[in-house]
Amino acid sequence: MIELDGSEGEGGGQILRTGLALAMLAQRPLAIERIRAGRPKPGLMRQHLACVQAAAAVCGARVQGAELGAQALRFEPGPVRAGAYRFAIAGAGSCLLVLQTVLPALLLADGPSTLHLSGGTHNPWAPPFHFVERAFAPLVRRTGAELDLTLRRHGFHPAGGGEVLATVTPAAGALQPFDLMARGELREAWADCLAPGLPRRIAARELAVFGEATRWAPEQLRHGDARQDEGPGNALMATLVHEHATEVFMALGEKSLPSEQVARRLLGEMRAFQARPAAAVGPHLADQLALLLALAVWRSGRPARFSCSQATPHLRTQCAVIPRVLPVTAAIDEAGAVPVVRLAPAG
Repeated sequence: MIELDGSEGEGGGQILRTGLALAMLAQRPLAIERIRAGRPKPGLMRQHLACVQAAAAVCGARVQGAELGAQALRFEPGPVRAGAYRFAIAGAGSCLLVLQTVLPALLLADGPSTLHLSGGTHNPWAPPFHFVERAFAPLVRRTGAELDLTLRRHGFHPAGGGEVLATVTPAAGALQPFDLMARGELREAWADCLAPGLPRRIAARELAVFGEATRWAPEQLRHGDARQDEGPGNALMATLVHEHATEVFMALGEKSLPSEQVARRLLGEMRAFQARPAAAVGPHLADQLALLLALAVWRSGRPARFSCSQATPHLRTQCAVIPRVLPVTAAIDEAGAVPVVRLAPAG
């Protein structure tokens, strides 16, 4: 039995999603208590319940406690099954977090899978579609597996209604670990603004303020291709394509939040990453990369490591939970200029 306390680490949904993924991988039952105890509204919200239901569908699990507001859950997985799946979240809950939950198991399935996901695609406190497509999916490919993503419709809070098609193809052999210790030379950078259903001047102002601060050329400041009927919504993103890794940062607009503040929020996130040039990846990519590489280390028997700009509570949660389930050690070395995550076969 895998026993987890949901109040550990950041006390949010990350430990639930990681616990579900690891239970499917190890084929061991999971019992988790105090789910999301660190949040103002603890327990399972719609998007967390959708993650549980998706995990259960992928492996035919028996589940107790899968209901809104539940703070305890028991999950008994069966064999993971490749196939075609449809997972929907009512409202704007992040469908990318559902993908994050089932992806590790499907990467080790006995065949390719297709997932039709609906819900939110650009949410606060969740990876946006463009982050997963541009930053994370290329790292999946480095392991020998494939993750192909298509955005069919944008989904913003509070309406949701986004649609994503994901195709997961396991590696031909064992997943291959790799070291990622440097981001490399900057090859391309641009900002794009999605503002469907809003006056065009809002996107123009956000891009102008961001462009003034960065001194980027006009061709680096782009209006996104969201259709007007996909709004209202507002997401300002910056993409940095380096030689060895790509990073995507996002700031979401809100009612009564001036365009200047949206641009400055994005600028702050991007500059915090740029201020740590020794780091290969940023704070949000780090915790996703930790689990991906842990799978590769487990399956190949070879170590891996990567540097990151910040050891966030999410990353610390990942490194604390992974060794409890998989025969992999996960350590964060903070003795140098930037944190380095080291993963190795246990024993």
